[in-house]
Order: sequence, then structure tokens, then C-alpha cells
Amino acid sequence: MTQRSPKVTAERNRTLDLASALVRGAVAAGLGLGSLTVLVMVVWISSPYPDSGPGGALRAAAGVWLLAHGAGLVRPDTLSGVPAPVGMVPLLLVLGPVWLTHRAARDAAEQEEGRPRPSQAGAFCAVTAGYLLVVAGAAAYARGGSLRADPDTLVFPVALVVAGAAAAGVWTAAGRPFGPLPSWSPLALQEAFARTLFRNRAGTACRSAAVGVTVLLGGGALLVAVALGRNAAVAQNDFLALAGDWSGRFAVLLLAAALVPNAALWGAAYGLGPGFSLGTEATVTPLGLDGTPAVPHFPLLAAVPDQGPGTLLNGAALAVPVAAALAVAWFTVRRAA
Repeated sequence: MTQRSPKVTAERNRTLDLASALVRGAVAAGLGLGSLTVLVMVVWISSPYPDSGPGGALRAAAGVWLLAHGAGLVRPDTLSGVPAPVGMVPLLLVLGPVWLTHRAARDAAEQEEGRPRPSQAGAFCAVTAGYLLVVAGAAAYARGGSLRADPDTLVFPVALVVAGAAAAGVWTAAGRPFGPLPSWSPLALQEAFARTLFRNRAGTACRSAAVGVTVLLGGGALLVAVALGRNAAVAQNDFLALAGDWSGRFAVLLLAAALVPNAALWGAAYGLGPGFSLGTEATVTPLGLDGTPAVPHFPLLAAVPDQGPGTLLNGAALAVPVAAALAVAWFTVRRAA
């Protein structure tokens, strides 16, 4: 009478798997929040003239962590008294939360020795729920700080980013399947899908597209590096003018490093032709800088071309999309051959 039936044991294992996945999601969020909090606290402790106490630094760290997920932040303490939004997401900070969520979902959905494979949908929902619980707590804690999260952005894009990373982790644990169609689909559609060799062709297209994007971003980063090299003196003056002590310069250096992927993206957009906007009144393209930019003195912005029409050297940036197109064509033709 005391022996458990197989059905009860299976239900108990399923509950334990869901609870474990929930904890994995919360731990992944805690690791990302904790690592960023340590970095912010080091900068705060080393600052000779901190503007707030440790509570303010912790709330700022929570706000920056939410910003890494794409949340829109609002800075209420401004000189004009009007709250100002913080809409730019440092792309380098996004890598940490996405990787941690992906790894947590992958580990939760992987089959352990001696136990059946857990439900993929259950692992996905549990990891996402555990992570979002920490997100909600961080948003509530940051409300009284200098960087407050916009509640509307916690659903989109924060929840979407977390769910996407968790789904990618579950997909990786399943062996990255790409077809065939599920069994509930019509048989004629399954046969047509198998005859078109969709899996091989889609894999070739995805690899070629990934190579093209990599070349495009690499070319954008090269454009930014060349422009910074030409204006190295301006970048150095801006860097030294932003902070007079070593802790402030260290913080500026960290911010510049976090914005390097953003700069590469701007460089890729510049090479493609549409360019990018500086504020609301200026646009930078290879044809020239149109308008009067109202931007702060920041080292990375020293790469922005001077006002006026573009020169032949600016037009050389159009070689970036050409190189990306050649890379896509090479990999596609090589696969086809």
C-alpha cells in the first residue's frame, strides 16, 4: 500500500522538472542582475563624489539591467524638470541576459540520465516565468530610483526578448530540428514538404544570410574604426573632458565599450546608404551630413563625418554592402555546387 504507482511517480517527476525549470529561470536572471550590480557598485564606490547612497546605486543597477532587455527607461531628475527617456539600448549588455536565458532553457529541456525527457513546452514556460518574476521585482525596486522602467515596455520588448531566448534554448536542447512538418499536418503537405528539400535549402539560406550580416557588421565596425583613427585627437579630448578622475573615465570607457556594437550597426547603415539620424534634425549618409546635429561630446561620436557634402572617401563606404553581397553569393553558389 505504501508503494507509489508509476502514474504518481511520473506526475511527481513532471512537477519537479517544472519547479527546477522555474528556479533555473530565476537563477539566470539573478546572475545577470548580480553581475551588473557588482559592476555598478564598483564604479559607485570608487567615485569621489557620489550623487546618491547605496540604495540609489542599486536602483540604478536594476534600471540598467532592465535596459539591457530593451526596456524603456525614464530619467525624472533633469535640469528642465521634464522627465527624459533613455531609449538607446547598449547592445553589448544584451548578450549577457540572452545567453543566460538560453542556457537555462537548454539545461531545463535536456534529458537527464535515468529520467525521461521533460516537456519542452513546460520547460519553456517555467524558465520564462521564473525569469520574468525577477524582472517584475527589479522593475518594482527601480521605481524609486533615478532610472525608472516604463511599464509598457516590460511586455514588449522585455518579455519577448526573454521568451525568444528561452525558445532558442529549448530548440537547441531538442537538437535544432528544422522540419519535417508535425504529424497533425495533412499528409499531402508533408509529402510536398519532403520533396522540396526545404530543410537543406533553408539551411543554406540561413548560413548565407548569417555570413552576409557578419560581413556587413564587420565592415561597419571597420568604418567606425577608420573614422575614429582619423579623428583620434577629437575622441581623446572628448574622453578627457567627460570626467576628471580615473573612476569617471573608467565608467565612460565601459559605456563606450557597451556601445561598440551600436556603432558597428550605425556604420553598416552608413555603408548601405540610408545612414543614421543624429537627434531629430540631422541625418548622416555617404552623400553628406544634412542638418545641425545636437549631440553630446562623446568619444564614439568623433567618428561622425564633418558637415557638408560627402567626398569620394565617404563614398568608399559603399564597398561594405558590395562585400556582403559577394559573401552571400559565394556561400550560396558554393553550397549549390
